Amino acid sequence: MSACQSCGACCANFRVDFSIYELDTEGGQVPSGLTVEVNGNTCRMRGTDHVPIRCAALTGQLGTRVGCGIYEWRPSPCREFDEGSDACDRARARHGLPPVAGLQVG
Repeated sequence: MSACQSCGACCANFRVDFSIYELDTEGGQVPSGLTVEVNGNTCRMRGTDHVPIRCAALTGQLGTRVGCGIYEWRPSPCREFDEGSDACDRARARHGLPPVAGLQVG
């Protein structure tokens, strides 16, 4: 199991902004009902625009078992986020989780 499947810290830590052209209503795949408009060209995943941050597509309990309800249709910032990156480790630390490099793979 990937560390991502038991973490979810990135989905509860960062704003997720992306082009409106990734929306299903604009020819993309991201469900528009899970987004809010930022401006005419940019939208944001619902829940990442509030504090505490928690993406509307995130399911499960942080640090235990999580999933993305739209994994196949997630926006580009989510596709580009790297497990074990500095940003990943910072998000994990904010939620009291150890760095990915320090995890035992079972």
